[in-house]
Amino acid sequence: MTLDALLSPRLSLCHLAGSSKKKLLLNIAQAISEQYPDLDSDTVFNQLVARERLGSTGIGEGVAIPHCRLPGCEKPIGVLCTTSPAVDFDAIDRQPVDLLFALLVPENSEQEHLETLAEIAALFSDSRVREKLREADTSDELYALAINSAAAA
Repeated sequence: MTLDALLSPRLSLCHLAGSSKKKLLLNIAQAISEQYPDLDSDTVFNQLVARERLGSTGIGEGVAIPHCRLPGCEKPIGVLCTTSPAVDFDAIDRQPVDLLFALLVPENSEQEHLETLAEIAALFSDSRVREKLREADTSDELYALAINSAAAA
């Protein structure tokens, strides 16, 4: 699945507020619910937190990819965020996270879920992409940089 099919300008959130992992996940869940009113923010939050309990989605280099399969979700949904300051996310390298890509997928789309996660992780493995995204000043700029970086990859 292409990044532009997952992401929208309204779910590209530059400088998302949140002083902890849970607060960031709550703010992400609320943003999703605002754009997709059929998805309850509490349910989204609880599913993301439940996935985090299995192991941190902080993949290192200041990046986290929180994700879950979600009942009632009809199509994959992505949320790209930068945070300031960086937040402890129990990442594999113990570095705080300031760049997140949250992914929700329909409950029964396991293969698509894994393939999409791999594509996102590959994109964020490029240090130049990470730095460009971190330098974004607005949500529109963050969205454009992400889409352009994915298209060039």
